[in-house]
Amino acid sequence: MNKPSDRADWAKIRAFLATAEAGSLSGAARDLGMTQPTVGRQVAALEQELGILLFERVGRSLQMTRAGTELLEHARSMGEAAGRISLMAAGLSQSIDGLVRITASDVMSTYGLAGFLRQLREQAPKLEIEIVASDDVKDILRRDADIAIRHLRPEQPDLIARLIKESTGHFYAAKDYLARRGTPETMTDLSAHDFISFGDPEQMLGYLVPLGLPLSRDNFRLGCSNGVAAWEYVRQGFGIGVMDDGIAAGFAEMVRVLPDAPPFTYPVWLTTHRELHTSRRIRLVWDLLADYLATR
Repeated sequence: MNKPSDRADWAKIRAFLATAEAGSLSGAARDLGMTQPTVGRQVAALEQELGILLFERVGRSLQMTRAGTELLEHARSMGEAAGRISLMAAGLSQSIDGLVRITASDVMSTYGLAGFLRQLREQAPKLEIEIVASDDVKDILRRDADIAIRHLRPEQPDLIARLIKESTGHFYAAKDYLARRGTPETMTDLSAHDFISFGDPEQMLGYLVPLGLPLSRDNFRLGCSNGVAAWEYVRQGFGIGVMDDGIAAGFAEMVRVLPDAPPFTYPVWLTTHRELHTSRRIRLVWDLLADYLATR
């Protein structure tokens, strides 16, 4: 192997790392927000500067060479170091300007944050906020987000997590659905109704059936992995669905089904990185968001 060149800079190594993790140049380009030819040129330049072949093309896919596999571990270490530098720089920043990314579920992002964003705009009008609407658990360590609203406590030791509250939810249905199908009066009545699944119906059944609800796969004939779309199907009368009580209260046309039944409960966690928590702008957003979620 030739002696590595000093010109093998981080941009080229990052392109190699993204390609290795994505498995293709096109996937790496999407992850990096670049064009595929640009990523390809950076990988080719790194190969030329190092004097080694990192990838071999097998059909339409890329396969790492032995040299590429050996280099990958070192590239990942560089990526982690670059991420730590970015985190530290953000933590040291005391400016109230700049960007703060918040990740939350699509339902929370769409229906649950408008009031908070109005408050924040009044107190810090120069802040730029990006909402990452996703049900995925975003990796704060890699700066996909600065603050996360989650329903599971994160396990990473470098993260700060604060339990904001225990939220409640119930079954809801549209008035026209209940007019057509009748209003359930008991748990047993639920077995005769259609339900909308939020995500995988088997996972929903795995949660609901142990609670004593007489439901089966036949009750879930419509669903969507996007929570906003699933809630729209409930609103349009396709069936009964579960919704957070605070969000459902904003829809006058929706009726709580079995209102006296015990609520579904789930925790609301606010999470950020330890070093980001020292940033003035992120601390401001964190504190306002914590107060808002606790009293919403």
